[in-house]
Amino acid sequence: MRLKTWYVALLSAAFASPVTLAQVPAEPLTLGPPPPQQPRVVTFHATTENVKTLFGPADSVAALHPGDTLDTNTLDCFGGAIASPADTLSKVKLENPLTGPFYIEGAQPGDTLVVKFLDLAVDSDQGIGASGPGFGALSSSTYTPMLNHDLPERIWFFPIDKANNTATFKPADSNFTAKIPLHPFLGCIGTTPANGEVRSSLVPAEFGGNMDTPEASVGNTLYLPVNVRGALLYLGDGHAAMGDGEVAGTAIEVPMHVKIQVDLIKGKKTPWPRFENDDYLMATGMGRPLEDATRIAYTELIKWVHNDYGLSQLDLYELMSIAGELRVSEIVNPNYVVVAKLNKKYLPPKLPPTPPLTPAPTK
Repeated sequence: MRLKTWYVALLSAAFASPVTLAQVPAEPLTLGPPPPQQPRVVTFHATTENVKTLFGPADSVAALHPGDTLDTNTLDCFGGAIASPADTLSKVKLENPLTGPFYIEGAQPGDTLVVKFLDLAVDSDQGIGASGPGFGALSSSTYTPMLNHDLPERIWFFPIDKANNTATFKPADSNFTAKIPLHPFLGCIGTTPANGEVRSSLVPAEFGGNMDTPEASVGNTLYLPVNVRGALLYLGDGHAAMGDGEVAGTAIEVPMHVKIQVDLIKGKKTPWPRFENDDYLMATGMGRPLEDATRIAYTELIKWVHNDYGLSQLDLYELMSIAGELRVSEIVNPNYVVVAKLNKKYLPPKLPPTPPLTPAPTK
């Protein structure tokens, strides 16, 4: 019986087709992890029909994986309503319209969203500036009342010379012009706030928002807190150039063509937005009065450097006092924004990353 069984098996193998034999593996196959997804370029076109004016929960307009590049556009802070000298601010129906939100795959509360600014291009032949009653650092408001009359509404138009990278300032009351170098940046960029909170696109806070800081520009990397699943990233309010403080309430306001790259730092959340480039570490502070915004910025910068470079907080307090830099980004929004900076040339080598904890072997 055994001999017959062996003989039948031998004949079956001899007459089997080559394809059939080739399909029989010599040993079981083991499948490895799927290959990592290649970074993509995700495009989205913003219009007056699909922009938002709030930072908060909303249906995402597109999804991005870590490593992906977003190619999109933003409207100006007036939503395109101001185009000629005949227009007035009463025509503005969308204030600081936001492109987004963009869902970041894998982002969870407690993570940090990394945004690298790849390209920011002015998307217009003219920029716009404006001032009006109740707005601006030198105007009266509900919380800073003054006896003088409100300043009148006025709008300025700035011809953009892209070839020479300048905008032209033309005073309304004088026969004079000045060339202003362009420094494109996003006035608004942020994630969705925590705890179901919704904030106006005019407000800067821990989630980012209307920070109006020129550090949101090409060459810098921005770190934002992830407060909700998917992060829900918004951006908008393109500026061609802006002075420190944005004292009259506007920069050279323009629509923008934007390219950014996103990534994630898992399990580590930045308390406030931070910026970094090859030369500087930069921490933001937002609030009122201006002293509190400054305290937040310098405290966050000291903690950041202490954790990553090992210097004591007291030594860093002194180092900031002798080598720190401070930009007053804006003093016109519901919260004021300052950015504390420290040049990396004053720092020792960065500490090696802490290795992840490995569980003890089970017996």
